[in-house]
Amino acid sequence: MSMVTFSLHPAVAEAFPDAVIAVLTATELRNHGPWAATDGAVAALQRALADGTWRPADETDPRIAAWHTAYRAFGTNPRRIRPSVDALGRRLAKQGSLPRINPAVDSYNVVSVRHALPAGAFDLRHVTGDVEIRFAVGDESFTPLGEPDVVEHPKPGEVIYTDSTGVLTRHWNHRDAHRTRVTEDSTDVAFLLESLHGPVQPAVEELEALLQRPVSQTIICAKDLLG
Repeated sequence: MSMVTFSLHPAVAEAFPDAVIAVLTATELRNHGPWAATDGAVAALQRALADGTWRPADETDPRIAAWHTAYRAFGTNPRRIRPSVDALGRRLAKQGSLPRINPAVDSYNVVSVRHALPAGAFDLRHVTGDVEIRFAVGDESFTPLGEPDVVEHPKPGEVIYTDSTGVLTRHWNHRDAHRTRVTEDSTDVAFLLESLHGPVQPAVEELEALLQRPVSQTIICAKDLLG
């Protein structure tokens, strides 16, 4: 597998100077499951929710509120198109359980809601070239997860992840692309953990423990790009 470089465009760094993005790259994953550690983490979280000792963070929490502010800044209504962690937390609070997709996705989902930060992943076999987090121009193409026959065009100014083929996420972290989705057959995966308020390292450490294998780690800090 060739290495994929992730970068944050200086204009996005300037607009969101508190942005911190952790990229964890894992190879040779066996994603057919089960992963005992992930199953245990999900079960423990759901028990805590059921007995009332824990609740997912909502938009009153500064970690979620920071994403609402960012979405509004690039022209997206966060109550209509919610940041991924907000949408996942609301679903968990309503249904009492996390969606179970596959071990890798379940792992970043449980870390996301526990630490109140957006998380996601790309199957690196389907990423072309390097990945940049930048503002959309408006002529890019995006095919939403689960809708392989749909093509959308992000609004100019929307924050997106993109590679040399097209857009990998819309509205920063609201929705992933179908092309780079993580499936049971994914073996080489880049996991993303994002913060606009507070540290990412506790979430990084928990996700790495759930993966139960060595990962390469890159931390992208907007402030480092601004000098």
